[in-house]
Amino acid sequence: MNKQLSKNTVRCGLIQASNVKGPESSNQAIRQAAIDKHLKYIKQAADKKVKILCLQELFYGPYFAAEENPRWYQLAERVPDGPTVSLMRQIARRYKMVIVAPVYEEVMSGEYYNTAAVIDADGKFLGKYRKNHLPHCHPGFWEKFYFRPGNLGYPVFQTQYATIGVYLCYDRHYPEGMRIMALKGAQIVFNPNATVSGLSEHIWKLEMPAHVAFNQIYAGVINRVGKEKPWLTGEFYGTSYFADPRGQIIAQAGRNKDEVLVADLDLDYIKEVRNNWQFYRDRRPETYGEIIK
Repeated sequence: MNKQLSKNTVRCGLIQASNVKGPESSNQAIRQAAIDKHLKYIKQAADKKVKILCLQELFYGPYFAAEENPRWYQLAERVPDGPTVSLMRQIARRYKMVIVAPVYEEVMSGEYYNTAAVIDADGKFLGKYRKNHLPHCHPGFWEKFYFRPGNLGYPVFQTQYATIGVYLCYDRHYPEGMRIMALKGAQIVFNPNATVSGLSEHIWKLEMPAHVAFNQIYAGVINRVGKEKPWLTGEFYGTSYFADPRGQIIAQAGRNKDEVLVADLDLDYIKEVRNNWQFYRDRRPETYGEIIK
């Protein structure tokens, strides 16, 4: 996006990071170490004047769906009243920063979701997105053991700086939710992931740029970093990025390092792109009924 930014520009950030402690440690130690690490990166983002910050999928621990083990149910917490989201609300208020915090949500014993809490810059809890599409088909991705499919649809959240939506990891393989969020007014969709090297790498830089090009919005796409013992299901390869409404990757993080990625997103550019290519004018929703049969 080689253009002068308008006054309607919001600075956004993504944190990609390796996990600190593995399953040899207690769940409490795992959570605390990960949160302590992320607090340092959140401070870095604040120092860079980030206004909307997104953390990675299940950010306060390892990607435990690499195995089926009931011990990880203990990492689940209530949203918004659990300890992690309560802390993130304080941090958001301190830095006047919108925070998207993906956590393991407990509704009641035995009912759990892969959830992202959305917190406004004044610390207000705006709502949550629950991951709709759950993988349970590849070695090391046993999510249906831990989560129910999301039941909140595809909400958007009007923050102080922009209207945003959330997709979680495997959701990115499905275009329908992106279109719904765009139709509801989302300007930026954040997509936290835990994806490993192999088959996914070919489409990592294709899917979300294509989604935002079709819907003429922005995306912030995150992947965690490193290999997580003892599972070693693959390398979480980072390379988080921002894509603009034409589907161009405008900022990208490195492959093998913890990083705070920052980009300035000009929200007026959305209208400029839509005025050039009238995808919304030319939609034919009355012809799409077969897709839900």
